Amino acid sequence: MELGGIPQFRYIVRVANTDIDGRAKLLWGLASIKGVGYSTALAITRYLGLNPEMLVGYLTDEQVAKIEEVLLDLTKLGLPSWMYNRRNDVETGKDMHLIGSDLILYAKRDIEREIKMGSYKGLRHKLGYKVRGQRTRTTGRLGMTVGVRKKREAKAGGK
Repeated sequence: MELGGIPQFRYIVRVANTDIDGRAKLLWGLASIKGVGYSTALAITRYLGLNPEMLVGYLTDEQVAKIEEVLLDLTKLGLPSWMYNRRNDVETGKDMHLIGSDLILYAKRDIEREIKMGSYKGLRHKLGYKVRGQRTRTTGRLGMTVGVRKKREAKAGGK
């Protein structure tokens, strides 16, 4: 939307089914999309020739359409495979980069597959414990807190 050759400022811009604050810089606005980080956002802006410091609210409809087109298939950018968030997919064997609800859906399917296989990781997920080797002696507890009574209180309660 333009008025007299100057792009009109929008306070909310919808990109890839995500509302982005128009007052944010383009780099951080793109990074607010689930599955797109700072480095990926920088690669997108460089590929499209956009200024990463511009505000999201000044994007034209054509620029938003180009960004969405690139986000649908990030493999077009020619990024190294280590930048994708789903490499060597179990079902297809391809390197993919997922964004938004697709990323959440695939993560849930991976967890369900681990549980179904009966792997150690799946068992930890099933029981609700920490999965990645974190400490569990003092953290990750559920339910009411259990404390230790002081000696003075213990004596007063015992008499």
